Amino acid sequence: MKKIAVIIDDLFEDSEYTEPASAFITAGHNLTHIGLKEGRTVKGKKEGTEVTIDLAIRDASVENFDALLIPGGYSPDKLRSHDEAVQFVKDFFNSGKPVFSICHGPQLLITADVLKNRKVTGWKSIVQDIKNAGADFIDAEVVEDDNLVSSRSPRDLPAFIQTSLKKLK
Repeated sequence: MKKIAVIIDDLFEDSEYTEPASAFITAGHNLTHIGLKEGRTVKGKKEGTEVTIDLAIRDASVENFDALLIPGGYSPDKLRSHDEAVQFVKDFFNSGKPVFSICHGPQLLITADVLKNRKVTGWKSIVQDIKNAGADFIDAEVVEDDNLVSSRSPRDLPAFIQTSLKKLK
C-alpha cells in the first residue's frame, strides 16, 4: 500500500483525476489531495467533479509520500504560478519517487525546471514548451523515463494507469 500525493486545483480534467484515483484506491493505495488551501473544494472543468484538499502544499512533505499524481486540465497551469507548488513538485521529482503526469501536467514540471534531458509526452498544445524545457518529446500513449510516467490525453488513460500501477509495485 503506497501513499500517493495528488497535486490539484480548480479546472482539472475530471477523467485524468477520477480514473487513476479509482484505480489506485482499488489497488489498495491511499490518496492525499494537496492544494493551495486545506479544506477547500476544487472542481473539475467538464463534469464538476469535486475534490476536497486534504493538505495545503506549504504543509506537505515529500518524505510522507511514495508517488505524485499530476492530473491535467487547467490545474497545472494555475498551480505553477505558486512558488510552493512548484517547489514541492521539484523536490518530489528530484527525490526519485514516481511522478505520474498526464496531458497538461508537464506544465508544472516545466516550471519546476526538471525536464532537461528527460523523455516525456503531454498534450499537443504544450509540445513546444516541453521541447523548450530541454526534454525529448515522444508522441506516444505512455512514456516512462526513470521515475517519470507521462501520457498525452484522456484517451491514453488505460496505458497511463497500467504503467503507473506497475511503477507502484
